[in-house]
Amino acid sequence: MAYNKKHVKIGLWPEKEEKEKKYSKNREALKLTVPTFLLFCSICLIFLILLSPFTSPPQTSFTASSLPRTCDQNFTVYVYDLPKEFNTNLLQNCRHLNIYTDMCPHVANNGLGQPLHRGGGDSETWFATHQFIAEMIFHARVKNHPCRTWEPNNADIFYVPFYGGLYASSVFREYNLTKRDESNGRDHLLAFGRTAWDFMRSSDEAGTDFGANILMQLPLVRNMSVLTVERQPWDGDNQFGIPYPSYFHPYTSAEMLTWQDKMRSVERPHLFSFVGGPRKGLEKAAIRDELIRQCADSSRCELLKCESGGSRCHDPMTVLGVMARSRFCLQAPGDSFTRRSTFDAMLAGCIPVFFSPHTMYTQYMWYLPDDKRSYSVFMDEKNSTLIEQELSRISESEVVHMREAVIAMIPKMTYAHPNATNYDLPDAVDVALEALAMQAKTKVVYSL
Repeated sequence: MAYNKKHVKIGLWPEKEEKEKKYSKNREALKLTVPTFLLFCSICLIFLILLSPFTSPPQTSFTASSLPRTCDQNFTVYVYDLPKEFNTNLLQNCRHLNIYTDMCPHVANNGLGQPLHRGGGDSETWFATHQFIAEMIFHARVKNHPCRTWEPNNADIFYVPFYGGLYASSVFREYNLTKRDESNGRDHLLAFGRTAWDFMRSSDEAGTDFGANILMQLPLVRNMSVLTVERQPWDGDNQFGIPYPSYFHPYTSAEMLTWQDKMRSVERPHLFSFVGGPRKGLEKAAIRDELIRQCADSSRCELLKCESGGSRCHDPMTVLGVMARSRFCLQAPGDSFTRRSTFDAMLAGCIPVFFSPHTMYTQYMWYLPDDKRSYSVFMDEKNSTLIEQELSRISESEVVHMREAVIAMIPKMTYAHPNATNYDLPDAVDVALEALAMQAKTKVVYSL
C-alpha cells in the first residue's frame, strides 16, 4: 500500500524531549466482511495439501535469481500463496487495524515503520517499528529468504502468511463472536505479531477475555507450529516465542558488527534503569509501583516514567539512550508476561533483570543460552528485594562477561532488513526457520 514516507529527525541519544506526534485513538471496531467459509476453507485446503501430492507453485513476484544471498542452512521453506484478504489486503484498512492506534505509519516499509533519521550519513537501518508488527516483517523476510523454495515437494517447512495479529487487534471490541472468529501439520507454520492470549479465548462470552478469538484453539491450528511474540507457558506445546521487533534492521553484517562494538564501548554511568509506567491490577501494579519507587529513590538509577498521553517512552532513541547508559535494565512484566522493552534493552547492551520466569526464560528457548545467569539477573517478585543492593554485589568482571553475552545475542534477536544483501549473520527469522525445520525432520507431534 502507498504511504507518504516521512523522516523523524532524532539524534542518537537526545537529552531534550522531542515533541511527540499523537495519533488519535480510534474506538470504532472494524467490522470486516470476509466470509467465514473463506478462511476456514483455506485452512482446510492447507491441511489437505499435507495428505496429497503438491501441485505447481504459486505465482510470485520474487525469483530465485533475485535472492540476495545463497542458502547456507540445512532447510528449505515454501510460502503459500494465500488470498490477499488474509494478509496484504488487510493493510488497506490500516487506520482501523488497531482500536487504539492509526497503524498506517507502522505498516509502511514491510512493517518496519517510519525511518528514524539519525544523521551521520547512516543508511536506513533504524525505524520506528511497532511492537506488534512481527508477522509483517517475518513475511517480508521469508519471501526474500535464500532458503525459500518454489517447489513444495522439496520443502522441509511450509509458511502460511496470515496476518492474524493485525486482524485480531482490529476487532478487539467486536461483541459478535462470529465476526471475531472468521479468521478460522507440524511442518506448517503461522507467525503472529501479538501474544498467544489474543487467539485463545476460553469462553463463548464476548466479555470474558478481552479481544481474544479462538484461532489457536482450532484443532487444525493446534497441529501446526505457531510463532508468536508470547506463548502460553502452560498450554502452548505448539507455540514458540519469537522476539518482539526492535528498531534496528541492518542491511549488512558490517552494520551489525559496528553496532555491537559501539555497545561494548559506550559509557554506562548508571547501575540500573527502568523504562515503564504504572499498571492496573493488583499484581502488576504492585511490582511496577515498587520498581518505580526504588529507582526514583536511588541516585544510581535512571528512571524514564511512562505516563498516559504524550510520553518520551514513545521516542525510540530516548528509550535506547536510557538503556545504553545503564548496566542493568529492570524488566517487569507488561500488560502480559513479556514486553518489547526486553529486546530494546538487549539491543542497547543492557543486562536484563527479570521478575518473572515467563518474561523471557519460558518464552524464547531457541534464542537463549542454557545458562540464564550468563546474560541476566532474576529477582523473585514475591520477595522483598533491595534492587540496588543486589545489583551492587555483582562484580565488575561478572558484569563485563554478562554484557558480552547480551551483545553476542543481538544478531539473532534482530530482524534484518527484508532487503538485506551482504548479511550472513543468522537473524530472528533464520533461527526460527532452522529450529522448525529440525523439528519437522524429527517428526514432532503436538499433544492436542
